[in-house]
Amino acid sequence: MSFSLKLSPLFIAIAATMAANTQAADDTSREGFVEGSSLNLNARNYYMNRNRHQHTDDNIEWGQGFLGKFESGFTEGTVGFGLDAHAMLGLKLDGGGGTDNSSILPVSAGNGKAPGSFSTAGGTLKMRAFDTELKAGDLFLTNPVIAGGESRMLPQTFRGVSLTNHSFDGWLIEGGQASFTKPYNQSGHKRISTSYGTLADGEESQHLNWAGVAWSGLPGLTSSLYASELKDIWNQYYYDLDYTYALNDLVSLNPGLHFYHTQDTGDALLGNIDNNTYSLHFTVGVGNHSVTAAYQRVNGNTPFDYISQGDSIYLDNSQQYSDFNGPNERSWKLKYAYDFVGLGLPGLTSAVSYSRGETDLTKVDPDSKGYTSWYSADGKHAKHWERDVDLKYVVQGGKAKDLAVRLQWATNRGGNGYGALDQDTDEYRVIVDYPINVF
Repeated sequence: MSFSLKLSPLFIAIAATMAANTQAADDTSREGFVEGSSLNLNARNYYMNRNRHQHTDDNIEWGQGFLGKFESGFTEGTVGFGLDAHAMLGLKLDGGGGTDNSSILPVSAGNGKAPGSFSTAGGTLKMRAFDTELKAGDLFLTNPVIAGGESRMLPQTFRGVSLTNHSFDGWLIEGGQASFTKPYNQSGHKRISTSYGTLADGEESQHLNWAGVAWSGLPGLTSSLYASELKDIWNQYYYDLDYTYALNDLVSLNPGLHFYHTQDTGDALLGNIDNNTYSLHFTVGVGNHSVTAAYQRVNGNTPFDYISQGDSIYLDNSQQYSDFNGPNERSWKLKYAYDFVGLGLPGLTSAVSYSRGETDLTKVDPDSKGYTSWYSADGKHAKHWERDVDLKYVVQGGKAKDLAVRLQWATNRGGNGYGALDQDTDEYRVIVDYPINVF
């Protein structure tokens, strides 16, 4: 099967604008540049401890992050203009001297010590016409093919253009192009790259184009379809379908599907890629309890890959430590979650899960341009498992309202040649978020 994809920001803009013109809106009733503006701050304290059993030094870092986001409204008129801006600051509280590189703080330049601080700032120009919004600058993106990582002390951003349209009830149409990314543990920008592929020296992709639609037109039912092109590396396509059905006031059922197809394109800087990856889940909710069973499969001799540091892996078995995305990997997961509001403790939630996968690392091409590190002659039945515990409390009222404390613990173990890919690891995270709505 052969796929091709040629996207351009101009094509996306024209298509979405044409859709917008089918349903004009009355902009005179919308808030102005100042009246529609907001300023939000978040202070995130983050501790991570990775205990790697086959290494003498663990990865232990502790930091304090600050994120400020200003979003303006739009000037009045049929076409409105606005401005968004953000600033980030990360402070090292502990880490270095052999314990660095946990991914919270910047990677040191050889002395084993992360810098005492790092910071960045950015802005976005935006324009709105009818139900279409165009942004250019530093973007916070969240979709299945390009999503900024939010799981560390500071978030990841992308530099480029994006366009969204809400002309039709229950529909989101969006697209864009991004050329650079600001990693979550660095100050500067770099070209977009991938999480698992290794490019040769001097090679890089120039940009990622994407377009997609998301639909939520019926109660409990959602679906989306996306396509992207990481220039000279891959074309990636995504589809999902999720349905929540309430049997009664107490019991609900939630089946769902996620599917990705990834195919090399252009100069194929990471070599041959022909990968189909999917996951299926089924959740039964009973009151404040829920139980989820999930199955995930990777069909292809390369791993399922996605944007470096990003969260654009909408698969059920992507866990705290492992993504269970190895070449030809099959994995399953059982998860139990409980909301303690049932015991009179609103804001306290918990989840426990166990995931297990098996992959054939002997089928990986040892001469692959981008994925040689995945090859293992002893990995025909490479196996690993992960146990995750997650406990979170959000303050419900008072001066500390919305303050959130989260404790995470992951245990990952491997065997039958899996050690060539990763080491046995225990990982602990303590995350404290304090959001402040200034105006």
